[in-house]
Amino acid sequence: MSGGGASGTDSRPRVAIVTGAASGIGAAVAAELTDRDWQVAGFDLRPSGWDVSQVVDVADAGAVRDAVARVELELGPVEAVVSAAGHYAMVDFGDITPTEWRTMLRVHLGGLVHLARAVLPRMTEQRRGSIVAVTSELAIGGGDRDAHYAAAKGAIVGLVRSLAAEVAATGVRVNAVAPGPTDTPLIGPDSPWRDPDYLARIPLRRLVAPGEVARTVAYLVEEATFMTGEILSPNAGAVI
Repeated sequence: MSGGGASGTDSRPRVAIVTGAASGIGAAVAAELTDRDWQVAGFDLRPSGWDVSQVVDVADAGAVRDAVARVELELGPVEAVVSAAGHYAMVDFGDITPTEWRTMLRVHLGGLVHLARAVLPRMTEQRRGSIVAVTSELAIGGGDRDAHYAAAKGAIVGLVRSLAAEVAATGVRVNAVAPGPTDTPLIGPDSPWRDPDYLARIPLRRLVAPGEVARTVAYLVEEATFMTGEILSPNAGAVI
């Protein structure tokens, strides 16, 4: 299968890298791909326990580049990457410090940039590959006290669409998912996203499950060989 899956005549295991693989959406994606017979390398700030586990700060370009090289040596060519590492905090716009702005951009946008730059040379040489980024419905609909997070996630949307156009002729696809509020540790027990009044305003009246996001990601990786530059929204109807 082109665009992220092994070809019909190639019996090598398919190799994927998932960032943020120790918990939340990243862990769910890693589990879903493992169930689909991918070999998964997990990148996170702590060990993630997949086929290969790399302790990596995705905001560090050199660390990401070195980690990708180690994965290629240990598992083989990388056919899919999922940029799911994230950081979230609700802060009033006027209280967001320059450091907090930089952190959001370095983790979310920088993490995707560094990962894509590390894998694209081999992917374009192979003339196949799939890059999937995890953005957010806040990048589309915005949110109260979410300016720095929404801005960083919105930058991912622009990068995904631009990069998709740039590399399409090489056989590499670039897409994203924009989940709504998802039931992960990033949303604490007292988060307004868990407030029953908020949930009552969502058409499906519930948070999104990490596994639902993971299955959407897996669809983009494996099946959607006709799609690039797309943003899919598993968001329970939070943004319509």
